[in-house]
Amino acid sequence: MNGLYIVTPDWDDTKKLVEVTEQALRGGAEIVQYRHKTADAALRKEQARELMSLCCRYRKPFIVNDHVELALEVGADGVHVGGTDAAIAEVRKAVGPSKIVGASCYGSLELAQAAHAAGASYVAFGGFYPSRVKKYPVTTPVDIIAQSKAIVPLPVVVIGGMTPENSVPLVAAGTDMVAAISSVYMQDDPEAAARKFAELF
Repeated sequence: MNGLYIVTPDWDDTKKLVEVTEQALRGGAEIVQYRHKTADAALRKEQARELMSLCCRYRKPFIVNDHVELALEVGADGVHVGGTDAAIAEVRKAVGPSKIVGASCYGSLELAQAAHAAGASYVAFGGFYPSRVKKYPVTTPVDIIAQSKAIVPLPVVVIGGMTPENSVPLVAAGTDMVAAISSVYMQDDPEAAARKFAELF
């Protein structure tokens, strides 16, 4: 796992969502996470299927946020689990040994260690900067990346207000992937925005 990790915004327009995601993939996005906090089950299924098909064409992993059953139903490559979602061990058991299981660890090395012990594939830290989309404390120190690398043998993803510019010190510190929402999806040229992130790696 290495490069730009895009996370979808809460868009109900499936056509627009797929088109912009494809632009980001053309720009070099390496992994797509489907996250829609306000969609109903029917819309969620429709969008997940469309994005899964797109990711298959580009041969990039497709991850579903939180919804394990949906991930299994559409054949997603994995699930991302938040701190208040299903336990990592339960998700790992449900999806099997070959799928990706990501874990939100916020600013906690203890959560990262627990996630690794429970079978996570990667750990995500943040927020590092103010986010337009996700509301959480901007308290995560840059040195958590090196600290995690020293004690948790898993790839590190960083999230929270990421731009190509402010991601530079995090990439320099050893992060494996930078997760972005608005810095790709809300841009006039999502392909170019994704390319700027991809060039960091």
